[in-house]
Amino acid sequence: MLSSNSVPRRERLIFALDVADAESARQLVARLGDAVQFYKIGLELFMTGGYFELLDWLKQQHKKVFVDLKFFDIPATVQAAVRQLAQRGADFCTVHGNQAIMEAAAEIKGDLKVLAVTVLTSLDRGDLDDLGFHCDVEQLVLSRARRALQAGCDGVVSSGMETAKLRAFIDQRLLVVTPGIRPVDNRPDDDQKRAVTAEQAFRNGADYIVVGRPIRKAPDPRAAAEEIQKTIAALFHN
Repeated sequence: MLSSNSVPRRERLIFALDVADAESARQLVARLGDAVQFYKIGLELFMTGGYFELLDWLKQQHKKVFVDLKFFDIPATVQAAVRQLAQRGADFCTVHGNQAIMEAAAEIKGDLKVLAVTVLTSLDRGDLDDLGFHCDVEQLVLSRARRALQAGCDGVVSSGMETAKLRAFIDQRLLVVTPGIRPVDNRPDDDQKRAVTAEQAFRNGADYIVVGRPIRKAPDPRAAAEEIQKTIAALFHN
């Protein structure tokens, strides 16, 4: 069930640039070279200072940038934030709110692609019970994806475990970005509870995968990224 959305093959791998500071991020980007074309920058870097300077630098390096800050506030505030971000040249951003929040973000996004978070890959059935969601994970993911599409969002962030159902029951044009990628079965201490391999994610219909620790903690991060690129090349021919 490979996605039919047109995406440059080398951009299907998004590396989660979760490091301690912007200078460490630049060094890692230089080390990865052309093995990675798309980077996700999130909350850890946001809190260290130099976040937007790093975004600008990545764009100067001709990289694509996924700003993963999961905007959640009153709709007018989220809309203003998305407007500012679109002007900086970011490629993707995330929102994690209700219908009005998603609609406000989508209305002003321009060329920036807005992704709605469905259910975090660190959550399982027990966590949803704790949060008061009395439905199974799959139902919640499908419901949120439908609402995101209705709101004008470009896609969703979803575990690879639910991607096949998204492809079966939601518009094929919806972009699906899958985090929580692991090369093998999870260790018991891993905080990603609903994880899949890169190949499983794409065979289930993902357009992009987000990979962090399996690359960052590898003895040779560039070689690890290239191995994932080989997997992608075996599946997609564009």
